[in-house]
Amino acid sequence: MINKLNFKINNQITAPEVRVVVDETGEALGVMPIQEALQKARNMGLDLVEIAPTIKPPVAKIVSYDKFRYKKEKELKKQIVNQKTGGMKQIRIGAKEARHDLETKIRKIEEFINDGHKIEITLVLRGREKYNRDWAQYKINEFLQIIPFPYKVLAQPKFGGRGLITQISK
Repeated sequence: MINKLNFKINNQITAPEVRVVVDETGEALGVMPIQEALQKARNMGLDLVEIAPTIKPPVAKIVSYDKFRYKKEKELKKQIVNQKTGGMKQIRIGAKEARHDLETKIRKIEEFINDGHKIEITLVLRGREKYNRDWAQYKINEFLQIIPFPYKVLAQPKFGGRGLITQISK
C-alpha cells in the first residue's frame, strides 16, 4: 500500500536499480541494484524511501521512514499555512462616511496589506446614490487618494452588486 504522501518504501519500489543516498551521513552510495540497496538499509536498521521516482534511475534515501514522514508532513502543513496568507480581505465604505471613519478603515487596510493580503474595497450605494455614477466614481477615487502608503490598483473601480468595487495590493 502506498502511503498518503505517495512515497514508496522498501519492497514497494519497483525499479531494478536505484541511486542511493544515506540521509544521516549525507553520503551518496551511487547506483546499485534494488536488492543490494534494501539489504544496506536493513543492515543499518532503516528504510529505503524512493524520493525522486521520475529520474532514471530513481533516487532513494536510506532513512528512518517515521522521521522522514514527520518532516514531510510538517513541511506540507507549513506550505498550506503560507498559501492562506495571500487571501482577499474586504473593506466596505459608505458614500457619506465621515473622514475619521475612513481613516480608521485605512489603518485596517494598512494592517491587511502588511500581512500580505489583497484588499477589495466596496463603496456601498443606497437608494438614489446608485444612479449617480459620476459622484460614486469621484467618492471612491477620493478614498483611494487619502491612502498614505504606496499600493497598486489591481482592478479599476467598476459597478457591481451594491455599489462600486476596486481591488488593491502592496
